Amino acid sequence: MTSSPEPAGAATSQTAIRSEAIDALPAGLSAMWRLCKLGYRHEPGLIVAAFTLALLSALPDALLALWFKLLGEGALQADWARARFAAAALAVSATATWFLQTVSSRVQRRFRDKVTIALEAHVATLLSSIPTIAHHERPEYLDRLSVLRNQVFMLDHMYMSLFSTCGWFLRLGVTIGLLVSIHPALALLALAAFPTVLTSTWRPAVERRAFEIGAQASRLARHLFDLATTATPGKEVRVTGIADRLVSGRRQAWERAYRPMARARSASAAWHALAWAVFGAAYVGAIVFVSSTLRAPAGDVLLLLAAGSSLSFYVGAAVGEIGFLRGIWMDGARRLAWLEDYARVLTAAADRPAPDELIEGLRFEHVSFVYPGTDRVVLDDVSLDLPAGSVVALVGENGAGKSTLVKLIAKMYEPTSGRIFVDRLELARIDALEWRTRLAGAFQDFFRFELLARHSVGVGDIPRLDDTPAVVTAVARAGADDVIVRLRAGLDTPLGPTWPGGVEVSFGQWQKLALARGFMRDDPLVLVLDEPTAALDAETEHALFARYADAVRETTAKGRITILVSHRFSTVRMADLIVVIDGARVVEVGTHDALLAARGHYAQLYNIQAKAYSRDG
Repeated sequence: MTSSPEPAGAATSQTAIRSEAIDALPAGLSAMWRLCKLGYRHEPGLIVAAFTLALLSALPDALLALWFKLLGEGALQADWARARFAAAALAVSATATWFLQTVSSRVQRRFRDKVTIALEAHVATLLSSIPTIAHHERPEYLDRLSVLRNQVFMLDHMYMSLFSTCGWFLRLGVTIGLLVSIHPALALLALAAFPTVLTSTWRPAVERRAFEIGAQASRLARHLFDLATTATPGKEVRVTGIADRLVSGRRQAWERAYRPMARARSASAAWHALAWAVFGAAYVGAIVFVSSTLRAPAGDVLLLLAAGSSLSFYVGAAVGEIGFLRGIWMDGARRLAWLEDYARVLTAAADRPAPDELIEGLRFEHVSFVYPGTDRVVLDDVSLDLPAGSVVALVGENGAGKSTLVKLIAKMYEPTSGRIFVDRLELARIDALEWRTRLAGAFQDFFRFELLARHSVGVGDIPRLDDTPAVVTAVARAGADDVIVRLRAGLDTPLGPTWPGGVEVSFGQWQKLALARGFMRDDPLVLVLDEPTAALDAETEHALFARYADAVRETTAKGRITILVSHRFSTVRMADLIVVIDGARVVEVGTHDALLAARGHYAQLYNIQAKAYSRDG
């Protein structure tokens, strides 16, 4: 798998960085080649045209030194025919260079516009297709993806940089050929430029590594800036008076992020300046060699002056492009290749279709789970059967592992150890996207889709996004009719006050709409209700779940399993099976009556809540 370097401390040595740069070069070239193939797949005609024009526009420019030589010889020797030819060639070259560069820039701009859309869609598709969400939570992955998100909007420049690099190397080839025509030893002038190439390929690796070191501080700086400037935390920022601390904290975080980059840039710039000094000395030496040692004719000296000065410019431009390719663009290509490989590996093992019905149900066999980047065991050796056609309640204190169990069923994560079976097929073998079409649900940490009300509900079943009867049915199932009635334009009301005509919706109303979204699919195999009604009162929640549980029991032809997660025992007591989780383990399983009779952990929690309700009453 192509991989990017992991974040490291600021004490990483320059030697290690140079070694890493050399080792990473083949992987970077491979990643760039993959990006080129991606561009060709989406825009074959434009990429070929842009590359061809970049080369054609380089040739007339590279021949200018030759025309200057002929013009000088014609003037010195009174050979006016040669002088006129050289003058005409100069005019043609200048005109051709201008014309080809103009056409090339317009073709490249069109190619960039189109390939940018393709690249953004490609990255978005990759991120959304990854079955699990570990890459959204592991710090090292977040740092990689944070940088990639910034780079993806500029990756289209990589193609232009690559084309330009080829054009500069064509100019260099022609220029070196002209110098060799004076004396073969002048080819060594190109070798004198090698230190600049070396430092240009090394500098981006140093700066990139420094950027990686400061990536976490940079993310913190952006986070603090968002807290200080966005509307969502605005009320609490003002009430708590934390604005000044956010500003100073953001400044400190930015300085921590920039400090290693500043040191790396200063050191690499010094070495780069020394490399250019070497080339400058070689250029002066070449002029002395040709004019004094060889006593070459004036035309050759003029050619050396023109070609040599062009050579320094061409080397500088080529070196600059190589630096961009080696640093920003190659690094971005490598990150994109890493994301492609990461997505492919996680989906490769899922080669079986999702079932159309449940016969036996879901089975956990010695399942344990530790969240990525932590060492805390959230589920420990869980073995559990959830029968087909049942209503199951998950009970336990906060942090016991209830929501984690639900996330494993939804394939948001893979178990750290153990296996989960759907009937007799291992869940890991089932394609995640297809499996999720068999799921439905609503969660406490729901997302607020600021769309038309009908679409905010309808996205729960994309094929029926605009199916008004289906949306109305889902709203009724969730008891959200009162929300729609209060909206100015009913289902066609835009939600969210930041949009034209949009309305403010309370948290409880958002929760009802989220619940309706979870009820959009008519026949899911697994319905998950993970505390989606926390903002509702206990009586409303109980009535809602009771009504839906009764409906489920009447239509169990496909063996649907409904999973309820709630802290309210008046709700969970209606379940066919209650699973009690404590300390990351399943400690009790049974019906409400059986668990009360057992006088175990469930009975203790139930009695504590019953006493609290009786006091409130």
